[in-house]
Amino acid sequence: MRKVLLTVSYNGRAYHGYQLQDELPTVSLMLNRAAREAFGFECNVTGCSRTDAGVHALGFCATVEPKSSGDEITVPIDKVPIAMNIKLPPDIAVLSAKEVEESFHPRYDVVKKEYVYKIHASRIKNPFYEGLALEYGREISDEGVLKMDKAAKHFIGTHRFDAFMAQGSQIEDTERTVFDAKVIRNGDLVEFTVSADGFLYNMVRIMVGTLLRVECGKLKPEEIPSIIESRNRENAGFTAKPDGLYLNKIFYYS
Repeated sequence: MRKVLLTVSYNGRAYHGYQLQDELPTVSLMLNRAAREAFGFECNVTGCSRTDAGVHALGFCATVEPKSSGDEITVPIDKVPIAMNIKLPPDIAVLSAKEVEESFHPRYDVVKKEYVYKIHASRIKNPFYEGLALEYGREISDEGVLKMDKAAKHFIGTHRFDAFMAQGSQIEDTERTVFDAKVIRNGDLVEFTVSADGFLYNMVRIMVGTLLRVECGKLKPEEIPSIIESRNRENAGFTAKPDGLYLNKIFYYS
């Protein structure tokens, strides 16, 4: 029985996140419907991660396989994106597809995840960034970008990130390894990119809120290690809105 790995891009503004939630509009619901209509039978669609309401993805991964052993995906692999995209709404797209082993799991086999958070650093809002970037309401100087980047570098390494986890989360193992973290200017956007072996609930958004406290002078870059070591959520910054958050890329063992 063929198992197909999809790479999916979506604009999350209209959805209550990725994960199925009864009949609420979610990305998972749309992918399940599209697979059923494209292949003619019920499928299991399993995502690489959960994304919250309003969060976007540039390189989300999900597997699709028949629910019943008597069914088979017969669409040629290079035609799978076309077959599914015809059935998907315009804000979700399958970018590519490839066959994987039956033992492959899109979540458990992840080596690294990369997120990007986009900040529109201007006093004048841009309607084309509505829901797609954080409207910061002020400019960020080159010095501010450098300070944010310097602060972001302190996230790199293996730490217990309790201070960067939403309060009330039930996760006990808060240790994560951050492989890279940087802040750059990209036109009128300031972008924070971070990769890790996994992320806690709201971790990236709290990192962004903390970096913005550095930008406006309420924190120094050198204070980030002590915030991490405190394991106290109250010492970190605010939780940035979901608008600017993108799951950028998923890395698997080759």
